[in-house]
Amino acid sequence: MFNRLEIFEKRYNELNTRLYDPAVAANSDEYSKVMRELKELEPVALKYGEYKAALKSEEEALAILNEGGIEPELKELAGIELSEAQEEKARLSEELKLLLLPKDPNDGRNVIVEIRGGAGGEEAALFCGVLYRMYSMYAEKKGFKTELLNANETELGGFKEISFMVNGSGAYSRLKFESGVHRVQRVPETESQGRIHTSTVTVAVLPEAEDVEIEINPADLQIDTFRSSGAGGQHINKTESAIRITHLPTGVVVECQDERSQYKNKDKAMKVLKSRLLQAKQQQQHEEVAQERKNQVGTGDRSERIRTYNYPQGRVTDHRIGLTLYKIDDILNGNLDDVIDPLIAAARAEQLKEENN
Repeated sequence: MFNRLEIFEKRYNELNTRLYDPAVAANSDEYSKVMRELKELEPVALKYGEYKAALKSEEEALAILNEGGIEPELKELAGIELSEAQEEKARLSEELKLLLLPKDPNDGRNVIVEIRGGAGGEEAALFCGVLYRMYSMYAEKKGFKTELLNANETELGGFKEISFMVNGSGAYSRLKFESGVHRVQRVPETESQGRIHTSTVTVAVLPEAEDVEIEINPADLQIDTFRSSGAGGQHINKTESAIRITHLPTGVVVECQDERSQYKNKDKAMKVLKSRLLQAKQQQQHEEVAQERKNQVGTGDRSERIRTYNYPQGRVTDHRIGLTLYKIDDILNGNLDDVIDPLIAAARAEQLKEENN
């Protein structure tokens, strides 16, 4: 581990020096490349610096204790410093192990989030809107930008399905564990008897594909245009600007009708299609390498029930890690870190366990 840390620290120092090179400063692409790598290495390099400082404190305390004829008070202080330095060193060593774990190559990407109503009809459609609002508010709190891609609205203001993009560094790392079935238990507005209904919504989180990763043959696409559909009203598009793209080899179908421009809808639909194809490609590679091994926080499969939102009890339960929080309003208002941080910690713990086996 420490050989790797020395290499990372050396590279970090080299990159810091390169930032002051006039040739790098004058080349915006090169400067951005150096900054990206520097940002990736910085947490490890700084933590390693803290570790070395603790190690030095330990060595200095030991040197004092090994000296002959020192005063009892000084010896006592050195003993306290030694104990603190050793505790600090042990803590930092564990943190460094976590920082050195292999990173998900998708973590820094933008994401496309797709929310679809499952069991529960109109109630499920209404909860699609609740989750869309929750993720939009969370994205705003994290400094991410959202862009609506497609929405199929119902008469009561819910969504049969809605998809949107979240743009921001690390968006996928924060949202990737949201894929799966979200279950809601509440009394619907349409229920006159006050009975609690259970409905489900599926969420898929796709890393945005880069053009170089997915090549699509135009001959493999069937592109249809149609008029935008929705709950009615003045915003219904009276021209055929909505786009439906079918990828013939895989049968994947993508629709986009949010924009009034056919060109913009086609561009958005192609982004979604590429991301879906990238996810399928990566899933296949993962299964080949991991032989369908499942980790502690679940597979991320959209058929897996991952979370329950119970309105009468004010409870949110994530079933993958047994986490229950009685703060449903807070979470639905976009304060998702209390759920997401434990999921990330659980995934890292499982990864560390596998690394040590």
